[in-house]
Amino acid sequence: MKAIGIILAGGNSNRMKELSKKRAISAMPIGGSFRCIDFALSNMSNSHVQTVAVLTQYNARSLNEHLSSSKWWDFGRKQGGLYLFTPTVTAENSDWYRGTADAMYQNIDFLKRRHEPYVIISSGDLVYKMDFNELLDYHIDKKADITVVCKDMPAQADVSRYGVIRMNEDSRIIEFEEKPLLAQSNTVSAGVYVIRRRQLIEILEKSAEENRFDFVSDILVRYRNVKRIYGYKLKTYWSNIASVDDYYRTNMDFLRPDVRNYFFRQEPKIYSKVDDLPPAKYNPGSDISNSLISSGCIINGKVENSILFKQAFIGKNCVIKNSIILNDAYIGDNTHIENCIVESRGTLKPNTYYSGDDGIRIVSENNERYIL
Repeated sequence: MKAIGIILAGGNSNRMKELSKKRAISAMPIGGSFRCIDFALSNMSNSHVQTVAVLTQYNARSLNEHLSSSKWWDFGRKQGGLYLFTPTVTAENSDWYRGTADAMYQNIDFLKRRHEPYVIISSGDLVYKMDFNELLDYHIDKKADITVVCKDMPAQADVSRYGVIRMNEDSRIIEFEEKPLLAQSNTVSAGVYVIRRRQLIEILEKSAEENRFDFVSDILVRYRNVKRIYGYKLKTYWSNIASVDDYYRTNMDFLRPDVRNYFFRQEPKIYSKVDDLPPAKYNPGSDISNSLISSGCIINGKVENSILFKQAFIGKNCVIKNSIILNDAYIGDNTHIENCIVESRGTLKPNTYYSGDDGIRIVSENNERYIL
């Protein structure tokens, strides 16, 4: 393919609360089997984008471990491959990434060394499937300077935390407002862009000279009436993991047969790092309904409308309802959990009760596991 890929995976959100203390948002577990960044990586691989750079920064250890081998997404090749870039202290620069545009500018040598004419940029905190070949064909056909993938949100959705777009009849963007107080449209930027590589280099260098660091507000919004910026509507499933509620809702969507079938069974597939774990074990007394149970789990209690990630242990007489249990969590006997997210490697003592009565509750306990 005549494009390289850039995945912006360095951000953090206070709205993720305790969930972002251990990991970058792009490393959040999704759907029982995936990490959030797997969707962008798989879309790149399935679209035959052979060279992909992942720009990481905040709390990146978990993400770096997940990306330790590129073979899972078929990037282990002589030509191209998967590159991981973190902020680097040099004689000219000692700053962390100060924004998405600055992250790309600090790695501008990577862009200058490549020969592909186009760049596909994607956020790493998106859950979606997309053929970037169709997007690139659309970009070329429109003779666009920049193409922004956008999504029509439901009428009742709160779009004030997105970039809100208005387009004319030809799909050219005429208004682009970042996180408006009062939105005039329900069409939002989906966090995926296409731009010519040489033009991106030129814009990044100019923005750096002017101390402008954000790709959306300092490039897309600022150049909307100067450059030919078009919108490309995505009509399939899309979700942005930016808050605890978004994370909970997105995972619960995987309990719907249509979403589960779309991501698990329909081509092209979503790929992830594979752990050599035994299948889930259901002991006498277990009772499972409408739930996703990952490999390595041991179940002794009742699980309903919930998602259990790898190596979770559910004790005897436990009740798990409408909850997400992250990797390697240990739930002691006679524990009741409802409307909660239990942090990875957490240990919950027996005979305890956790319920998110006023919203989703995050449970993070670090008790001694083996003296229970």
